[in-house]
Amino acid sequence: MFKNKKSFFERLTGSVSLNRDESPSTEELPEEPKNQTWIKESNEEGELAVDVYQTPNAIVVKTMIAGVRLEDLNVTITREMVTIKGKRDEEPGISNDDYFQQELYWGSFSRTILLPAEVEAEDAEATESHGLLTIVLPKIDKEKTKRLKIRTL
Repeated sequence: MFKNKKSFFERLTGSVSLNRDESPSTEELPEEPKNQTWIKESNEEGELAVDVYQTPNAIVVKTMIAGVRLEDLNVTITREMVTIKGKRDEEPGISNDDYFQQELYWGSFSRTILLPAEVEAEDAEATESHGLLTIVLPKIDKEKTKRLKIRTL
């Protein structure tokens, strides 16, 4: 019943499991790309790695944006989420054929973070230092009360 079901690792890597008593059929083997290059090209957006933590009064989001010009960065905030979008321009004049190893991400990226508590979007602050973007989002104080003055008309 589960003989043809692939394991998580096989689905993740595209590999094929071989049992000792069976050989793979041509249907099970992955097809070789015709123009295989060792540098993968993609038009997809990259996703930022982030740290999100809380203090008693705020939620803090930190992410590395080294190599990104601030004018190429866009941060939008609502009470429930933060979205960080931008792009990191690749160094001009270097051909893909000249790379021996290419691990840095170049191009557009974005990340949307659902916040664990509501925040005051208008009071948020963002700073950048040595490539580290820090966004401080003050929490909404639901316990805070305000005494309302009543005017006579």
